Amino acid sequence: MEPQLNQEVVDTAVAHDGPIETDAVIVGAGPVGLFQVFELGLLEIKAHVIDSLAYPGGQPVELYPDKPIYDIPAIPVCTGQELTDALLKQIEPFGATFHLGQEVCKVERQDDGRFHVETSKGTRFLTKTIFIAAGVGAFQPRTLKVDGLERFEGSQLFYRVKNPATFAGKNLVIVGGGDSALDWSLNFVNEGPNKAESVILIHRRDGFKAAPASVARMRELCDQYEMQFIVGQVTGYEEKDSKLTGLKVTGADAVTRVVPLDVLLVFFGLSPKLGPIADWGLQIERKQLVVDTEKFSTSVPGIFAVGDINTYPGKKKLILSGFHECALAAFGAMPIVFPDKKVFLQYTTTSPKLHKVLGVESPVFD
Repeated sequence: MEPQLNQEVVDTAVAHDGPIETDAVIVGAGPVGLFQVFELGLLEIKAHVIDSLAYPGGQPVELYPDKPIYDIPAIPVCTGQELTDALLKQIEPFGATFHLGQEVCKVERQDDGRFHVETSKGTRFLTKTIFIAAGVGAFQPRTLKVDGLERFEGSQLFYRVKNPATFAGKNLVIVGGGDSALDWSLNFVNEGPNKAESVILIHRRDGFKAAPASVARMRELCDQYEMQFIVGQVTGYEEKDSKLTGLKVTGADAVTRVVPLDVLLVFFGLSPKLGPIADWGLQIERKQLVVDTEKFSTSVPGIFAVGDINTYPGKKKLILSGFHECALAAFGAMPIVFPDKKVFLQYTTTSPKLHKVLGVESPVFD
């Protein structure tokens, strides 16, 4: 289920003749991009949000909407979907405008210091600041390289799970050795509405880049004959009547076996693709944008980068780290957006001004 979006969504390609003039453009509508709206909103900076997906939520909603997240402060557990819905509710007072299903393809600095931004749909902006919160960029799942297998993508071959119920009662083969492969294997073995008929996990070696507890649980289920684990490489497939019926798996003993299936799930992780961002003249290190840690500015003044797309000494790719970066980036943008305005740190618990911005009543303390 896609998150409910109560903010304004505009097909700007037809709704505006000229460029939209704004104080801030946020590239990316994942959790960090959404929280950037909030931090800017507290400073009375209005934002337009652009995302290549047709809905907000980014990587958590696209790749694991039902997978639990445990490290969001004050929220013991939530799914990617629930986190997105909560963030959308939190930013409602700030009236952000979303431009979805389009990618930023051009960024040019103007003589007056603003940036001309254009999207793949022809939407144009003149903005004082840009906040890049594009996660790992235009992320693409790494694919299983077997000639001809791509024909089954979307029908029997999947690189992400949007609706687990789709795979209930099916004979599943899951390929991969990371957290996603282990988590979904355990999910589909467990009793419940999404339980599969059978689950076979395939990985190229008997070692995993996954939580040790998940690996231990998988081995326990194999010992109980609740699922199977096969060490080997996928080297081919079998089909009948244009349907995928089995995978050819070559083991360490060089013997190739056919593993029957209804559905194939592949979890090889994401391939970072900066896309057009690579052409914006920003300092890049290993496909990530280099930023300072004072205001999370990139090498181009006025362009900030927050979340997984940036890099700096000690960087940790956590959502909560991205939230912290949003706050400092918002304050870093203030001298650009409001050069004559003094900025003071205020607290949402006690500031009447922030209460007004948030549309809440100021509490009365005895």
